[in-house]
Amino acid sequence: MSGVVEAKLAELGLTLPEVVPPLATYQPAVRSGSYVYTAGQLPMIKGSLPVTGKVGAEVSPEQAKELAATCALNALAAVKSVIGDLDKIARVVKVVGFVASAPDFTAQPAVLNGASELLGAVLGDKGVHARSAVGVAVLPLDAPVEVEFQVELVPGA
Repeated sequence: MSGVVEAKLAELGLTLPEVVPPLATYQPAVRSGSYVYTAGQLPMIKGSLPVTGKVGAEVSPEQAKELAATCALNALAAVKSVIGDLDKIARVVKVVGFVASAPDFTAQPAVLNGASELLGAVLGDKGVHARSAVGVAVLPLDAPVEVEFQVELVPGA
């Protein structure tokens, strides 16, 4: 364990997972200047999806909210793989979430609160961000939710 952020994760009973290997030709996270951009992260746990399907049909909104938090945890792992220490995060700038939605499901923002609330709990004010929550027909591997984000690093990090 290293630093304040990972101590906060432990205090919350969370463990930073291994970086989820890419499903295709891309990197889990890329640094450009003082920013790190993550690829879309699925709610993979130890290499597999705990549930599949559409939110509002096979997957409840409550389950999807928990899965969005898992996506955010996976994205934090991807960021750490690039910068080595999550304490180098100055702030989360933008979160984008995709929710595989049943045709009549319209609560995508509530689902994405799972990711936003996790980032706030772990990073405090540094976790406050702009966000988009988008309903889509299908996601890779029939995942219910996918989250990506952009973080700004502290100067000199």
